[in-house]
Amino acid sequence: MTYTSTATALRATLLAAALLLAAGRAPVLAAPRHGLQDDWLRLTVTRGDGPSGDPRDTRSVDPRGTLLLCDPPQGHPHAAEACAELGAAGGDIDAIPAKSVLCPMIYAPVTAQARGQWQGRPVDYTRTFSNGCVMAARTGDVFALDT
Repeated sequence: MTYTSTATALRATLLAAALLLAAGRAPVLAAPRHGLQDDWLRLTVTRGDGPSGDPRDTRSVDPRGTLLLCDPPQGHPHAAEACAELGAAGGDIDAIPAKSVLCPMIYAPVTAQARGQWQGRPVDYTRTFSNGCVMAARTGDVFALDT
């Protein structure tokens, strides 16, 4: 008896949904709040020059990455700060004001990459900096992926 009641209720629900769709009135369902409809960026930081293909090349690539969501800020060790900086810069990482810091003149290259969208516009950012200090000075908390 329970199976028949459940199957009947399921059929009735599916029929009602099909009728609403046919009439052009889709039932309004809550959209999942994963943040991907709004402001989000897939951020990666790659340390090192990277292997050249030569087996004797011992330089390493250490990619680190995360998904930064900004509604609400999450997915990043400094999500609130990064979202605030991006918001003030209109989502343009190059427009984040550079911090006045003294960085060592040590060549330890890092490549910062951001792909995603900000206020409906696509973001595709890739820059290589001479070291992590220079990257942090130019990009603020956006690429501060180390906790």
